[in-house]
Amino acid sequence: MHPKALLDACSELVRLTLKFDHPADAIVSRFFRDHRGFGPRERATMAETVYTVLRKKQLFDHFAPSGSGPKERRLAILGFYGPGDFLRSALSDQEKNWLDQCEKIKPEDLMERHRHNLPEWLVQPLKDQLGTDFWPLVESFNQGAGLDLRVNTFKAKRDEVQKALAASGIKAVATPYSPWGLRIAGKPALNKHEAFLRGDFEVQDEGSQLLALLLDAKRGEMVVDFCAGAGGKTLALGAAMRSTGRLYAFDTSAGRLDAFKSRLARSGLSNVHPAAIAHERDDRVKRLTGKIDRVLVDAPCTGLGTLRRNPDLKWRQSPQSVEEMAAKQAAILQSAARLVKSGGRLVYATCSVLPQENEAIAQAFSEANKDFAAMEAGDILTGLKISQAGSPCHGGPDGQTYLRLWPHRHHTDGFFAAVWQRK
Repeated sequence: MHPKALLDACSELVRLTLKFDHPADAIVSRFFRDHRGFGPRERATMAETVYTVLRKKQLFDHFAPSGSGPKERRLAILGFYGPGDFLRSALSDQEKNWLDQCEKIKPEDLMERHRHNLPEWLVQPLKDQLGTDFWPLVESFNQGAGLDLRVNTFKAKRDEVQKALAASGIKAVATPYSPWGLRIAGKPALNKHEAFLRGDFEVQDEGSQLLALLLDAKRGEMVVDFCAGAGGKTLALGAAMRSTGRLYAFDTSAGRLDAFKSRLARSGLSNVHPAAIAHERDDRVKRLTGKIDRVLVDAPCTGLGTLRRNPDLKWRQSPQSVEEMAAKQAAILQSAARLVKSGGRLVYATCSVLPQENEAIAQAFSEANKDFAAMEAGDILTGLKISQAGSPCHGGPDGQTYLRLWPHRHHTDGFFAAVWQRK
C-alpha cells in the first residue's frame, strides 16, 4: 500500500478510537471488517499505531499543537508503527521538520505526566503501592504484552505442544509459574495451527492460569466459575477436573457464553454447564446454595492490570467508575459465597491493580463473614509445587496471604486473588 494511503487510514482509525465510545479492540476489529482490502501487514501497522497513540496519549497531546493538519493525523505520525523512511515518504516537508523536532526531545527533559502517560487520579495509588517500582511498571505498560498459551492437559502434555509449535517454526518456552503455560515471542497466527484446532492449547495469560490453579478443583467435585466471561478459566478448571464432576459457568452475558461454545467444543470437556444468569441473586444461583465445593469469582473490574493489552482503559475509567465497580464486586462476592459448602473453597480475583478493588474488598468480606477463614495463597501454590510460589504473594504475617501479580515483576497482566475456606 502507498505510504500516504496507509497513513490516512491510520489517521482515520485513530480518530474513531479516540472517541472512546467503545473499547479500542472492538473499534479496530469493526474497522477491519468494514475495510477488507487491507493485508496482514497493513492491519498490524494500523493496530499498533493506534495502541501506541493510546499508550502515549499525554505525550503526543503535548507534541501535537506544534504541528499542522488534523490532530488525528499528527497523532498517527507520532505513533506510526513502521520504518521511519516509509513514514517520511508520506509527509510534507513541514511535517518532516516537525517530527524531527519532536524526536530530538529527551525523555528526561519531559514533565512527569508526559513520561508516565497515566491519568493523574491513577498515579498516586500506584506510587503508594510500588514506590520506586512505579517507573518500571509504567515502562511495562508501554511495551505491550507477550503471548501466553495454556496447554489443555485433558488432551495434551506441555512438552508435546512445545514440540508441535517448534515443528512449525514457533519457539515456545515454559512459563515460570504455571505448569500449564507456554510463552511465545511475537504474535504468530495460531488459530489455524493443527494443535489449536485439536484443542491442545488456548491463548491465556499466565496470571489467569494461576487463578485457576488457586482454586485447585478436583475430580468429581461441584465447581462454579461465577463470572465465566469468555470461558478461559472455566476450561482450565474443567481440564484440572479431568472432565469429571460438574462445572457451572455462570455469566450475565448470554452472548459471551454463546461465543464460548466453540472453545468448549474444541476442549473435549463434557463436564461444563454454561448458564446465563440475570444477576448474582438469580434463582439458578440460589438453588445451589451450600452445595458447591469450590467457587471462583473473577469479578468484573476496571481491568487496569491489562493496560499492556488495553491501553484505552486508563482513559475510559475514572474514580467514580472505580467506586461503582467496588460496590458491584462486594455484592457479587457476597452472593457467590452462599454457594460454598462447609469445608469448601472460595477465590476472589480481579485483573485490577487498585487496592479498592482488591485488598479492600477481601478485607471487608473477611470482617463480615466470620464463617470463612482466609487461606495463604503462597501456601496453596507451594503445595501445588509451583516454582517460586512466594514471589507473587503478599500480605499477612508471612507476606503470602494474597496473590498479587505485576507486569514488570512477573511478566503477566496485573492480577489479584484472595482465598478462603468455609469453616
